[in-house]
Amino acid sequence: MKKSSAPDYPALAESQLRVTSVRATDARIKVLAALLGAPYALSHQDVQDQLVEMDRVTLYRALDCLTDAGLAHKIAGDDRVFRYNAGAENHEHGMHSTAQQHQHGHFKCTRCAKVFCIDNVDEQLFAADNKKSPTATLRQQLQNVLQATLGKGFQSHEIELTIKGWCADCAHQA
Repeated sequence: MKKSSAPDYPALAESQLRVTSVRATDARIKVLAALLGAPYALSHQDVQDQLVEMDRVTLYRALDCLTDAGLAHKIAGDDRVFRYNAGAENHEHGMHSTAQQHQHGHFKCTRCAKVFCIDNVDEQLFAADNKKSPTATLRQQLQNVLQATLGKGFQSHEIELTIKGWCADCAHQA
């Protein structure tokens, strides 16, 4: 029997919903599966175009639920359009799984407006001096810059990092 190389996104979506104790409705499974299968972050309209049978309100509710559960995250664009990307960023606290704020960068193409998540960044690369001082994560270094610039007492609770440029497809067309 030959194995399929394509991931079964609906099964993966249902599994992720069950792990987080979120009710696995048909709409949530379909929306999460669409996000899991997307190579870049999708706007509400992008998802609506894929799931034409789903009404707007149900889609918004599913996206909000997935975001609240930490199975997806919402990216605010400078074009005033929110984009959503799958990302199970949960951590366990006893028997309950809770959503953790996503802490990674994004790349936005200034031509086609697609937004890509920059995951798995080795934050050790950003350490100022690995040999003389303990290595600091990018988040810690940015917190230090914040305090050095604005003074002690300032504490960040969310960091948004967006790199803008041309994606591979748009750069190839240029």
